[in-house]
Amino acid sequence: MTTNLADINDAVKKSAAWIGPLRNEMSRVIIGQKYLVDRLIVGLLTGGHVLLEGVPGLAKTLSVRTLAQAVDAKFQRIQFTPDLLPADIVGTLIYNPKEASFLTKKGPIFANLVLADEINRAPAKVQSALLEAMQERQVTLGDTTYDLPRPFLVLATENPIDQEGTYSLPEAQVDRFMMKLKIGYPDKAEELQILEAMASTDPQLAVSTIIRPEDLLAARKVLDSIYVDEKVKDYIVDIVLATREPEQYGLQMSNLIQYGASPRATIALTLVAKAWAYLQERGYVTPQDVKSIGMDVLRHRVIVSYEAEAEALTSEVLIDKIFNTVPVP
Repeated sequence: MTTNLADINDAVKKSAAWIGPLRNEMSRVIIGQKYLVDRLIVGLLTGGHVLLEGVPGLAKTLSVRTLAQAVDAKFQRIQFTPDLLPADIVGTLIYNPKEASFLTKKGPIFANLVLADEINRAPAKVQSALLEAMQERQVTLGDTTYDLPRPFLVLATENPIDQEGTYSLPEAQVDRFMMKLKIGYPDKAEELQILEAMASTDPQLAVSTIIRPEDLLAARKVLDSIYVDEKVKDYIVDIVLATREPEQYGLQMSNLIQYGASPRATIALTLVAKAWAYLQERGYVTPQDVKSIGMDVLRHRVIVSYEAEAEALTSEVLIDKIFNTVPVP
């Protein structure tokens, strides 16, 4: 196993050579926000969809657009509004009376990177149009199913403060996001850098291509080879089970959790832990990898009860307790 692990380490170091240049290239446009950039790269590596939550002006949209430029991927931005229709996203069939046949008009979902801007501005029937695309990587129009391009990634944003005219995302859709990120304000030094770079009538926002889609797909094969020890697998499963049956792990909070994380969370937690190890150019996963990025995988999958809400307890507080209580191998 030692020899194999050394081989995996070498393969990961060689494969991950693009991570540093990608971070540097994005930092030319996105100042600070290391948390956001690293997790966008994790989403890119794993093919997992990402939900970004933050107040306006924190470069959520700009980060996604910059990432698409650096990957040389086809990018589409969809502005979600209350009058949006499912056909505006996935496409539709248009009748041609001259030939008495239907023509397929594909929607903006047919791209590598899709930005669903302010996703909670559209009603559930529109959001549900994304379900098949996000899970199956395909779209059905009429009686024909079309595969989406590879890689395919949905990056959605939502504003946590202005709730007028918004709709709650269906739980089935929320669960399909591999990670939910909470974006915060930059510190003073970063804000000064933003001022210097962006306080212009024509800020320079172009970035160079660092990696191409076919290279990214090759990197995913290396990612799959990263070693996860049986004890780490048990640890991941224990973390997820503790959200469903906390008493078994000495946590008195079953009255605070309405629904725990699904098996999809177990898969996602394993994949993002591998991707986090890949970002560190390491060929194996440690428990710290799981803890470092576990909150982003679980915060939107643990639904708190009314009792927890009455006590002003969020899912993040409960997940922290779980990580602090479940024994680390």
